[in-house]
Amino acid sequence: MASPRTITIVALSFALGLFFVFMGTIKLTPRLSKDAYSEMKRAYKSYAKALPALKKMGVSSVLLRKIIGTLEVGCGIVLTLVPGRPKDVANFILLLVMLAVLFFHQLVGDPLKRYAHALVFGILLTCRLLIARQGEDRPEREERREEQITAQEKNKVKVS
Repeated sequence: MASPRTITIVALSFALGLFFVFMGTIKLTPRLSKDAYSEMKRAYKSYAKALPALKKMGVSSVLLRKIIGTLEVGCGIVLTLVPGRPKDVANFILLLVMLAVLFFHQLVGDPLKRYAHALVFGILLTCRLLIARQGEDRPEREERREEQITAQEKNKVKVS
């Protein structure tokens, strides 16, 4: 039977992956929801206006929206379907995207209800990454602990 840690990682990965595929698709096409797509277009125009440095770099609101939408779809697919280390990389990229989105919302002065989802999903991504990384550190710590115990036992034998 799978450990609770494994079940948690799989469930979080699947749910987060589907969410980001959905949200990224809304940013890229009006097929799922014309109203949500229009709202995304409007929001990204305000983000681009608030950051004139983007315009100087040649990044329009459309390009910014498409970059973030593509990252969300791609990383969401990886979180949902791809096993192993790529999930952690996708998780980290999405965490950076969520930090950027939170920054954009703060920059334009949006109320909390407009960016609460980004905050919640940023926290969930952080939790998923911490849980995934926690399991990898454990065998190393146990090995070091066993080495320390063995070294202590050898020292006791020498002293006796």
